[in-house]
Amino acid sequence: MTASPDETIRVTRQGRVAVLTLNRPQAMNAISMQMRADLRTALDALRRDAEVGAAVLTGGGEKAFCAGMDLREFAASNADVPIAEMKRFRWEQGEGIAAFDKPIIAAVNGLAIGGGVELALLCDIVFAGERASFAFGEIKRGLMPGNGGTQRLARRVGKARALDMILTGRTVGAQEALAMGLVEFVVPDGELLDRAVALAAQMAENAPVAVRTAKAAIQRGAELSLEDGIRLEQDLAAFLYTTEDAKEGPRAFLEKRPPVWQGR
Repeated sequence: MTASPDETIRVTRQGRVAVLTLNRPQAMNAISMQMRADLRTALDALRRDAEVGAAVLTGGGEKAFCAGMDLREFAASNADVPIAEMKRFRWEQGEGIAAFDKPIIAAVNGLAIGGGVELALLCDIVFAGERASFAFGEIKRGLMPGNGGTQRLARRVGKARALDMILTGRTVGAQEALAMGLVEFVVPDGELLDRAVALAAQMAENAPVAVRTAKAAIQRGAELSLEDGIRLEQDLAAFLYTTEDAKEGPRAFLEKRPPVWQGR
């Protein structure tokens, strides 16, 4: 599945890994309403595609991963929209990444601002190129992050660091982002996409149902007490024992051959 050049999301395949590229480089990949809808549609299709085991999200062009909300479009389309209607729209128009149950890795090339940082925070693992930078600039425009930035950043890097970054609006470079836990890997810019795809491919090689179930256990368990999280883990692990792949894995090990996963 490959988008035509005039579409906002370009989707390509590298084996069992789908690479989604934000495709508005002329606007530093700012998130328009069309891009938001296209990303949601693309992720829903990939979620249902048995040939895709993992995904990588990156930005088109050399300057930016994503410059956040398209402010010109926002100002024009929301000038006369009541606050209640804007809130309803936010609830109904999620990016789709939060509902994506396969591994998804961000490959942040260049600038990530506001909603661009929020996109990265939605991903399971974040790679950053050496020139990447991160900033929540909303506070300087009389706004604040409104698509999960305050909540996900605080959970990822701690409350104090989130307060520092969001309330100052300052820019954080790749190495500082690594030190604070905002990203997991900083790599040379020329290796960024290859390194992210390589990790995604490693995940995609494994039993599809087990990968998705283990991701669910980690994500859902993070919001639970340890006792409830362990109970969740036990329930999900017991479910996996009933799958065909759970029988194939040990059988392939004993027969000294690569497993052939059925995804069921």
